[in-house]
Amino acid sequence: MSIISMFAPPSLAKRIDLHKCMKMCLIHDMAELLVGDITPVDGVPKPEKSRRESLTMNYLTKNLLGNKDDATVGEDIRAIWDEYEDSKTLESQYVHDIDKMELLLQMMEYEKRAEGALDLGEFAYVSSKMMLDETKAWAK
Repeated sequence: MSIISMFAPPSLAKRIDLHKCMKMCLIHDMAELLVGDITPVDGVPKPEKSRRESLTMNYLTKNLLGNKDDATVGEDIRAIWDEYEDSKTLESQYVHDIDKMELLLQMMEYEKRAEGALDLGEFAYVSSKMMLDETKAWAK
């Protein structure tokens, strides 16, 4: 996700902090280290997914990083993760869209490797869930 975020459409790149977006992408993946990448297909309710990820981030940012001499690292990571989860800033909305973009790219790659023997079109709906006009256009 972080690499994809570097290629923001020019009209969007002017309005966002790309460095923060790249950092947010990496931090977003931290929770998935222990929880896994839970998708809607997995049947885990959204509140349960959020609970698991929040507990994981607490463990990583407080137990592992919070005990260091400089606990601000853990606090900064948690603040960026919370911003992503709240999805209120332009940066967090962009990163959510990048998460969906990555799913679409993986879908296309798996179908291509299967040489027509695999249809993952059921996941194409995620493009309609993108929030920003620039990323919607980019996904087409």
